[in-house]
Amino acid sequence: MNQPGFVVSLVAGGVAGASVDLILFPLDTIKTRLQSPQGFKKAGGFRGIYAGVPSTAIGSFPNAAAFFLTYEYVKWFLYPDSSSYWMPAKHMLAASAGEVVACLIRVPSEVVKQRAQGIQGLYRGYKSTVLREIPFSLVQFPLWEYLKALWSWRQDHAVDSWQSALCGAFAGGFAAVITTPLDVAKTRIMLAKAGSSTAGGSVLSALQGVWRSQGLTGLFAGVFPRMAAISLGGFIFLGAYDQARSMLSTVGRKSW
Repeated sequence: MNQPGFVVSLVAGGVAGASVDLILFPLDTIKTRLQSPQGFKKAGGFRGIYAGVPSTAIGSFPNAAAFFLTYEYVKWFLYPDSSSYWMPAKHMLAASAGEVVACLIRVPSEVVKQRAQGIQGLYRGYKSTVLREIPFSLVQFPLWEYLKALWSWRQDHAVDSWQSALCGAFAGGFAAVITTPLDVAKTRIMLAKAGSSTAGGSVLSALQGVWRSQGLTGLFAGVFPRMAAISLGGFIFLGAYDQARSMLSTVGRKSW
């Protein structure tokens, strides 16, 4: 991929990220409150489900832009020696690298959104967020790429944006269900009181606490809104990314 290709990935990723985060914000708020140790009603219920929109709007564009720039760069870096056998592993590595970089932007915006407590502790939950996002991406992106490749092979031409979106919806929903316990741990850490054992950022400790107090139900709290939001989000996010990338690449070729 040449330099204009990286710029296209940067812009297309930012546009896709901002679009999906703003559209699905209410579902994410409901999911966070379902996972709160206070319980759904005490955490706010259905009141103020758009609280925290400004921090999301500010963080979503650079977050997604950073992810896709890293993702495409690592894929490009690894592809010269690529083979179909190693392709899923390379997609996993590229997605993992993208998440590590993107979380540097994502975590502060999520903390502000979930806690609304100024600038202190902006990176509380960074480790738990990375540990949640990497397993998620290890499932979602290789599955998305595989489904696109399979669909392309079956119809003998590259998938359209809407087909990429459907692949993204399935891959995202599947990954969302599997990684829900990690998402619960991340939410508990971010919402924990300063100085508490949970606020220390230990994912295993947070998971053990949830298991002891609420069992399997607690570990999968919010799984249905999470699956619905991420399935719809995968449809919008990855479909919009492919569409924007295709359009920007066309414009870039004409300009260059």
